[in-house]
Amino acid sequence: MYLSTSRASDIAGNTPAPKGPLRAVPGTVFALGLVSLVTDVSAEMVTAVLPLYLMAGLGMSPLAFGALDGLHQGATAVLRLAGGRIADRTRRHKLVAGTGYALSAACKAALLAVATPWSVAAVLAADRTGKGLRTAPRDALISLSVPPGEQGRAFGVHRALDTAGALLGPLAAFGVLWVAVDGYEAVFTVSCCVAVLGVVLLALFVREAPAPTTAPVRAARPAPPPVRALLRLPGLRGLCLTAAVLGLFTVGDAFLYLLLQRRLDLSAAYFPLLPVGTAAVFLLAALPVGRLADRLGRRRVFLGGHVLLLGAALLLLAPVPAGALLAVGVLAALGLFYAATDGVLMAAAGPLLPAGLRTTGLAVLQTAQALARFAGSLLFGSAWTLWGPGAALGLAATGLLLSLVAVAVFGGTRADRPS
Repeated sequence: MYLSTSRASDIAGNTPAPKGPLRAVPGTVFALGLVSLVTDVSAEMVTAVLPLYLMAGLGMSPLAFGALDGLHQGATAVLRLAGGRIADRTRRHKLVAGTGYALSAACKAALLAVATPWSVAAVLAADRTGKGLRTAPRDALISLSVPPGEQGRAFGVHRALDTAGALLGPLAAFGVLWVAVDGYEAVFTVSCCVAVLGVVLLALFVREAPAPTTAPVRAARPAPPPVRALLRLPGLRGLCLTAAVLGLFTVGDAFLYLLLQRRLDLSAAYFPLLPVGTAAVFLLAALPVGRLADRLGRRRVFLGGHVLLLGAALLLLAPVPAGALLAVGVLAALGLFYAATDGVLMAAAGPLLPAGLRTTGLAVLQTAQALARFAGSLLFGSAWTLWGPGAALGLAATGLLLSLVAVAVFGGTRADRPS
């Protein structure tokens, strides 16, 4: 497995790494991967049961669930920017990220005290607030820890550890639901305990990002420029437009799992196992795809990931017999989609941004994508309510196909490998 080192020079990314696939990753990357692993166990325990809990247990409509899923995806956009600017101004990436992790842990406990669809929605909005605060500072810590040519690999290692948690979370939820009498409350209780462990790991083992070496020791820290100025940076505006256009037609995985459950006629007790298949593929593919992105070009790999998502939608629409082939095809395509897009997008943006503005710039990109996915979830939920799930998925697939063509033609697919 990947080794980490605790030396400060290694954490700063200044020590040359040995060649080969098993060379060490900086300690910050490995420690943040462990934090994300534990936190994702907690988060995915809740996410795995949430669609059925809300729609079957609490009677939420598809339109309302689409609004909630959109809130889950994009309502924290402003807080991503706020977290990014605070982290860049104070150079306290760890503190800002830790605040976000702590807030999300508190929300897992709050789920035990609410029992109506919209009170659950309010708690989930607060949980997403924590994710919005922590994501950009965490990704900036990773990006600042490695040289430009290693960005894809570093994010691949982190996402692999992160996805190990996403793999274990649904399995834990399945186990709790299998043995617990009052299953949902038991899932929320265990999830809260695991989330607290993630905060403790962050406090003990993650180090702050090193200060930029090019800045004078006593120089005053310049205030980060506004978002408009950041978007003038070469390449960043194009990445934001690409992420937003494709994000508008990215169907949330919760909807895909619900559609797959309907096709397979799967019982509710086995529903949490669907994300396990996606997470397993993501776990195995995250590092190889990250390394491929470093060599082939991160933008190309990012677009290829959305082609795989389109393939998952088309499989659900195709007259394929409901069985193992359909399940494996959809879950494998979805897992590869995440491997080719999640960390790869951050790896593409990192080298475009100066160190002092890395967090804010990543937050701008994440916000563009999150707002688009928020709008997309609302549109998909509305289409499901008006015309049914099949028509909604067909419209989303058509929109994604047209968006991919537009981005490939007008946005270019140049290999953005660091020199």
